[in-house]
This record gives sequence, C-alpha cells and structure tokens, in this order.
Amino acid sequence: MKRHLLAIFVLFSIQAHAGEEGLSHVQVQTSLAAIQRGAETFMGQCHSCHTLKYMHYGDLKHFGMDQHKVDEWRGDQALDAVISSQMSDEAALQSFAKVPPDLSLMTKAREGGPDYVYSYLLGYYTDKDGMTANHVFPATKMPDILGGSMTSDAAQLEAIRKQAGDIVSFLTWVADPHEQERQRLGYYVLAYLMVLTVLLYLVKNRIWSRLK
Repeated sequence: MKRHLLAIFVLFSIQAHAGEEGLSHVQVQTSLAAIQRGAETFMGQCHSCHTLKYMHYGDLKHFGMDQHKVDEWRGDQALDAVISSQMSDEAALQSFAKVPPDLSLMTKAREGGPDYVYSYLLGYYTDKDGMTANHVFPATKMPDILGGSMTSDAAQLEAIRKQAGDIVSFLTWVADPHEQERQRLGYYVLAYLMVLTVLLYLVKNRIWSRLK
C-alpha cells in the first residue's frame, strides 16, 4: 500500500515539474511599493484590453495605494466600480477575433501560477518572418506590451524583467487580496491555541492530582 502511495506521489511530482518546465521563476513581492508599481504598469499597459472583474477601485485605495493615482485611474467612475477594460467586447472581437480574458485569477488559473504569467510576459520574440511570437503561448493575440522582443540592450531588458515582476506581484495580490491578513490572523490563532493548550494541560494535571 505504501509503495502504491509513493508511486502516485512521485507521478504527480513528475507531472507538476513537467508542467512548469521551461518557465522562469519570479519572486513575488508583497510590499505596497511593488504592488503599486505593478498596478501602475497594469493600468497603463493592460487596462485598455483586460478587466479585473473581482477588483474594485476602492480595494486599491483600501490596500493603501496613493489616493491621487487611484482617482486618476478611475476617472469619473465610483470607488466601488469594477476595474473593467477600456475596450468594448465588440471592439475586442474586431481587433483580436476574441475578447481578452479577465486577469483577476490568472496567477491561480494557469499551471505554474505567477511563473507562467511572468514567463509569458517575457516570452515574446521576433520570428524568422519578422513577426512577433511567444514561446510560452504561441497562439496569443496579445502584442508585446513590454517590448522585450524589440530590444537586445541589457539595461532595457533588466528594466522589462522588473516591470514584468511588478505586474505579476500585482496580479498575485489581485487573485487573493486578503492573503496577508489571513496569514497575520493565523499567527494570532496559533498563539491562542498554544496558550489554551498549556492552560488545559495545567487544569488536567490539577484535576488528576486530586483523584490520585
């Protein structure tokens, strides 16, 4: 039985490794500064086509992002408005023959998670016919928004990698904006359980000492 369970575990491990093979690893940042940089890049480069249907402008403000930036991004929309794309579905269909996907849960939906999105953003190249293609998702209709395929300059490529990392950090936060709060709460819960365990142990000893 143990051998069968071990074989199943190894099989799943191999499949998971194979699914992520070829992806570049990204260190997801959780700081306000990194997430705000990612939000700025998203709103400037991605917002024209992509939506964040589970995120509201008020969520950005509540997280601590600069109020003036949030007000600039939302324009005349209310704080509780969903961050929707600036392009209508009809215009998107005419331009790309499909509606660009919502990115609210993209870092969780794709195998490889943040690494997949990061590798996809940096996966653009110019093929032998002079056309822009993508190593990670060859069927993509999205243009190379960061311009990695258009430069060979090391400094520019490093700046593009940082931008891609910030976008991924932002989208990872969007996919689970309360993760840090849950983690902080978890520490308090563990501390409470430890204290409760000690108190119950002392009570148990006192009760049993009377019965002996």
